[in-house]
Amino acid sequence: MTTDPSADDLSRAELRRQRRSVITEGAPREGVDVIRPVELAVVVSVQPPGMTDADVAASLDELEALLDTAGARVVERVVQRRDTPEPATFIGRGKVDELRQLAGRHGADAVVFDDDLSPAQQRNLEEGIGQKVLDRTIVILDIFAQHATSREGKAQVELAQLTYLLPRLRGWGTALSRQAGGRAAGGVGIGGRGPGETQLEVDRRRLNRRITALRRDLARFEQTRHTKAAERERTPLQHVALVGYTNAGKSSLLNRLTGAEALVQDRLFATLDPTVRRLALPDGRTVALSDTVGFVRKLPHGLVEAFKSTLEESTRAGLLLHVVDASHPEATAQVDAVHEVLREIDAADRPSLLVLNKVDVANPAAVRALARLRDPDPDSADVATVSAVTGEGCDQLLARIAQRLPDPRVRVQALVPWERSDLVAQAHEHGDVHTSKHLDNGTLIDATVPALTARALAEYPADA
Repeated sequence: MTTDPSADDLSRAELRRQRRSVITEGAPREGVDVIRPVELAVVVSVQPPGMTDADVAASLDELEALLDTAGARVVERVVQRRDTPEPATFIGRGKVDELRQLAGRHGADAVVFDDDLSPAQQRNLEEGIGQKVLDRTIVILDIFAQHATSREGKAQVELAQLTYLLPRLRGWGTALSRQAGGRAAGGVGIGGRGPGETQLEVDRRRLNRRITALRRDLARFEQTRHTKAAERERTPLQHVALVGYTNAGKSSLLNRLTGAEALVQDRLFATLDPTVRRLALPDGRTVALSDTVGFVRKLPHGLVEAFKSTLEESTRAGLLLHVVDASHPEATAQVDAVHEVLREIDAADRPSLLVLNKVDVANPAAVRALARLRDPDPDSADVATVSAVTGEGCDQLLARIAQRLPDPRVRVQALVPWERSDLVAQAHEHGDVHTSKHLDNGTLIDATVPALTARALAEYPADA
């Protein structure tokens, strides 16, 4: 167990003055038990056999970073070694008593577990500790709720929140029941009098209705996205997607390569809504480069499901740029976590390029070790080293992208009549025009263009 030394030096009143508003479990709704704001937290992890102390520390470091992003302050860490979690309380009874004392000593508002808790475990722990108990999933959901800006993003987050909340609704017995006794029972007879529909059932029905409505809205959003995707497929623009662990520098790299001004913050999950920008390659091609939501270890399955339609953009990309923070001590584990999510969304088989970012601050030996994970050949086209901050290696990265991304373009020569000058414009916009000469009956061009444009130009051969 480790303790934040500063917490021992401050009085409980001083700690409360430093609190910041943090986590809520969904928006307040009438009749629904909602988690009140959390400001100080004790974090808890269970260490099974085979899990090293370093692995536990790294996971708790990430949980603390998640809580910091949400606005909370961690005042204590607790680790218990167990072969298997306790079915009723996840941790042993002795640790439950210890947590109750720690929470009281530090004035903590919540105890946050580094793993998912079942509704029964959460309820039993709250009764034993006397404080609100959260798990890793609800912390991530809250961060997503803070950062979602688009209508679709907000709907995806709310769906994940309500799916999480539904089995955790708490009833208040018959005190809030609709009584149907005596004559109010409407003549239902013996056995029909007594508690009617409980508030818990009302809440559950309300949430189910809202979940159904959200899924209907998301289906419409998905249809709109498919329509736009079909339109993109009719245009000769190839797609490259940035994927990677949260806070690996994907948005910074997007800005560096394209001159965009996407939001960049040193925070987890700063990017939720996809950003797409045009990227010019050294061989003259222009491709679409998209930034996607970052991944994290133990990413809640419900969240992956809610964002699956957005993440599916990665499955249609011609090339994935797997961005890794090469300076992070847990970079290898983060690479594995990204691969796991890519497998879950059926994108693991897409062509990919490992991009080791932040090499300006990374240990060179660590960078070389990461590169060898992908390919022992240091000059492999499957690995690129860059710094989105300084621009180091970005020119080489663009060359690697051009090398790895298949070029579907065709070289054609055509005499384009004046009335089809739109084809000449397409050749200039989407291709590489080698020569262009204006004649009396049209424009004679020699160009390397996408297949779609090449088929249109083939109707006007140069020797006709």
